Amino acid sequence: MLYREAGQFKSSYAQDQQIFPIRQDRVAIWLLLGFAFVVVPLIGNQYWLGAMLTPFLIFALAALGLNILTGYAGQLSLGTAAFMAVGAFMTYNFVLRLPWLGIIPSMILGGLCAAAVGIVFGMPSLRIKGFYLAVATLACQFFVLWALQRFGWFSNYSTSGVITAQEIRILGYVFDTPAKKYLLTLTVVVVMALLAKNLMRSEIGRAFMAVRDMDVAASVIGIPMMKTKLLAFAISSFYCGVAGALHAFCYLGTVEPEAYSLDLSFRILFMVIIGGVGSILGSFLGAAFIQLFPIVLNLATSGVSHAFNVEISHAVVSNLEFIFFGGLIIFFLIVEPLGFARLWQITKEKLRLWPFPH
Repeated sequence: MLYREAGQFKSSYAQDQQIFPIRQDRVAIWLLLGFAFVVVPLIGNQYWLGAMLTPFLIFALAALGLNILTGYAGQLSLGTAAFMAVGAFMTYNFVLRLPWLGIIPSMILGGLCAAAVGIVFGMPSLRIKGFYLAVATLACQFFVLWALQRFGWFSNYSTSGVITAQEIRILGYVFDTPAKKYLLTLTVVVVMALLAKNLMRSEIGRAFMAVRDMDVAASVIGIPMMKTKLLAFAISSFYCGVAGALHAFCYLGTVEPEAYSLDLSFRILFMVIIGGVGSILGSFLGAAFIQLFPIVLNLATSGVSHAFNVEISHAVVSNLEFIFFGGLIIFFLIVEPLGFARLWQITKEKLRLWPFPH
């Protein structure tokens, strides 16, 4: 009853094509954004803002970039962390060598550099697909990390390989606290998520989905394969590059190749699988689950140890985390391949018919 759109008439094409055409969705989004921008910085402590919410937003943005490529365009990739590394290191170098440019333009240029790398390593998608393409993008992961460690220019010839990220200053305002960095990250993620939502409803997004569903048929109806696939790699890599820049400047505070290992690529892939392939919302749900699940598991094991007076080692908790992750991935692949996003969609459909759900 509360979620029905009966009586919400659209009198123009622009109203009918809104990003959130249902009034309840628009109200919910505004309330969520108001809570995230106003309430969370006031009630959140340093740990939650700096160690939980900021990385959650950054990983959600990286998962969104991978979802554009894999979920919407149907091109498998295992090089997400490599594109994040390119964005982080190039943003550092733009700020270092062009200090008059500013941090936001430097992040955009870092994302464009990641997009260029994505186009280069997306070339094999014109000939191969599926797991063979995933292996080709896996080569990007190893090559980028090798180049960042081999050529000292990227790290400003640092002997340790770990360099401190520069101060974040925008229009004379310094972002030097977890709350300020959280707000900056939240602003960037919200803007880019809305752009991605609108992009997937455009001609480009429809071309992506046509290539994903049947590339031969898409080619027959006039969709250019080369342009569409490389554009998907470019947009996806740009999102991952910006996420890498935020990861280095707003979360870690350092720029180091070890932070963008293959393990990070798999974590982001798990976020997409669990959250929902081909869904903007699924990227955020998957990132939230991956980020919050270890905390829930630690609280549960500590509660069990106190209740039964049994000591559970950290190694056991860590192994349980991997076991649950693997089990959940298998569960979603078998039972609900579209992940949490599909479960949320089913819930909304039942709310529309309430009190007479199927």
